[in-house]
Amino acid sequence: MPIVASGIGSGLDVNNIVSQLLGLERQPLVDLDRKEAGYQAKLSAYGSIKGALSSLQTAIRSLSDLSKFQTFKATSADTTVYTATGSATAITGNYAIEVVKLAQIHKIASAGQASSTATIGTGTATTLTFDFGTISGGTLGGDGRYTGASYTLNPAQGSKTITIDSTNNTLEGIRNAINAAGIGVSASIVNDGTASAPARLVLSSGSSGVANSLRIAVSGDAALASLLAYDPEGAQNPVQTVAAQDAELNVDGISGIKKSSNTITDVIQGVTLNLVKPSATGVAASLVVTRDTAAVKTSVENFVKSYNSVQQTLTGLTEFNASTKRSSILQGDAGARSIQQQLRASLNSAVQFVDGEYTLLSHIGVSFQKDGSLSIDAVKLQSAIESNFNDVASLFAALGKASDSLVSYVSGNSKTKPGSYDVALTTLATRGLYNAAATPAFPITIDADNNNFSVKIDGVSSGTISLAQNSYATAAALAAEIQAKINGDSALAAAGRTVTVTHDGTNFVVTSNRYGSVSKVEFSTVDTNTSATIGFSVGAGAAGVDVAGTINGVAAGGSGQFLTGVVGDDSEGLRLQIIGGSTGSRGTVNYSQGYAYQLDKLAANLLGENGAVSSRTDGINSSIRDIASQREAFNLRLVGVERRLRAQFTSLDLAISRLKSTGDFLTQQLAQLQNLK
Repeated sequence: MPIVASGIGSGLDVNNIVSQLLGLERQPLVDLDRKEAGYQAKLSAYGSIKGALSSLQTAIRSLSDLSKFQTFKATSADTTVYTATGSATAITGNYAIEVVKLAQIHKIASAGQASSTATIGTGTATTLTFDFGTISGGTLGGDGRYTGASYTLNPAQGSKTITIDSTNNTLEGIRNAINAAGIGVSASIVNDGTASAPARLVLSSGSSGVANSLRIAVSGDAALASLLAYDPEGAQNPVQTVAAQDAELNVDGISGIKKSSNTITDVIQGVTLNLVKPSATGVAASLVVTRDTAAVKTSVENFVKSYNSVQQTLTGLTEFNASTKRSSILQGDAGARSIQQQLRASLNSAVQFVDGEYTLLSHIGVSFQKDGSLSIDAVKLQSAIESNFNDVASLFAALGKASDSLVSYVSGNSKTKPGSYDVALTTLATRGLYNAAATPAFPITIDADNNNFSVKIDGVSSGTISLAQNSYATAAALAAEIQAKINGDSALAAAGRTVTVTHDGTNFVVTSNRYGSVSKVEFSTVDTNTSATIGFSVGAGAAGVDVAGTINGVAAGGSGQFLTGVVGDDSEGLRLQIIGGSTGSRGTVNYSQGYAYQLDKLAANLLGENGAVSSRTDGINSSIRDIASQREAFNLRLVGVERRLRAQFTSLDLAISRLKSTGDFLTQQLAQLQNLK
């Protein structure tokens, strides 16, 4: 813009005049600012709604999941003897518990070494194979060695191996290698105080109980074998320092209950016992299992409080204040009104297909007030929780209940519709298995000609599996050895592939522990005489079969034991586990979605990418951006207006200046004429 010396000739205050005119021109900008402030206020209001909905989601999730809803308390009368915790599957009751023995971990100690850092042996690569099993019979001598004992592998524990070579063939190196391998064995070095050879390697089983006693086979360096080889049936170079022992307890007069661990989950349904010390002889400490009604009541109260908070937020943002005669920022806003209506509607309808006495919130003492908030009748709620706990749970959570005890409800999803669904099966799931050829009579000797093979379990290949070379007196003993070695293979263990090995009286049967078409057992390689001795040969066994059937009369998806409702049907996403039974009709599954589940799903939809909150805030942000564009365009126009006004008033200023000069000239001429008279 050119520099203009306004008002020089005429005396007009051009700057002030232009400024005032531009002020009038800028009035639409003031209106835009006012509109933008209104949109920003609405954006902030929706932020408050979003926060309230998020808080509601947090509160209701403790009620929308049935497993979180069902809580029990297990109270020990003497926590110095045992402690207890309850889970969702517990049953209320009183129990008398006496702890007779605590479970112990098997420990063995090597012969002393002069130094923990001195090398042992030649450094030849040596394999240490650790087995876990039961030592029985025989006599334990005062030197910590067994005579005449037998060792039976624990089929639930696989064999584990580590390698010792020139990089770690010291006592410290062996200790570190064992601990780093994570094989269920821990190692430490103890100084026993002797002068010449004080350093002793102590090895401990990672699990307590008699079935987890150690056995160590050493293949390679003779010096390492003389230090570490341990077989309760044979050479015992380390000696036993602590015998493995099961925990023993008496429950309600049932004596001699033995468990491998001091943490016991399978004696009293749904209760975990943590044994601390043996009881005084003949003294039982009571255990009381009760429903944690306080936790449930608190969850319901939090649910009501959070719902009321959302409603209060929405009401405050949408109401007209009669006393101040002022409208709230979102009064008349369709989005806010829709959210409020949807929340109220979700709690006004009865829960459909619920398998219980309660179908409405009012049945348990939760009811609407005139202002749209919820209130709680604490006495009625407490009575409902104590008398019909499961029905209260189904009123809030998503729940499926099957009429057949061998059909188990697993889950539904957001697309599963409440309903009663017929279930029929055409095929039951099976596991893949390999049937070996008939085996010779026992005892059977396993040696270098028949101890190696490799397998593929459920599509995962093992490394070379080596059975312990030994004479096996029974089929059960050899089956346990085969199972332990397969399950102990590192590649299979890493992939979670396991098998069960049995002997049916004629031949060995290797069965995958998975169900369905992915379940397969295949022998990839076998030693020369393995087929003749054990019955194994290269080849695959029969593959498993997936469950097949219908839900709601529509062919369902089958995977292993799981049957799932298909896309497009009302049962879509309904997941059932078929544990056993027969083909044909298997009854019905009632699936209901309680209030907390419905609200959780509604809140997720409202807050989702395409939900009402996001859609409305996107619209408001779009309006704010549009105002910014309008402001930018208007400011550009004002620049032109100001330029035009200044040009016009500058021209006027010059014109007036010229007229003034002419007037002054004429005045002078007239004055001169007057003087001539």
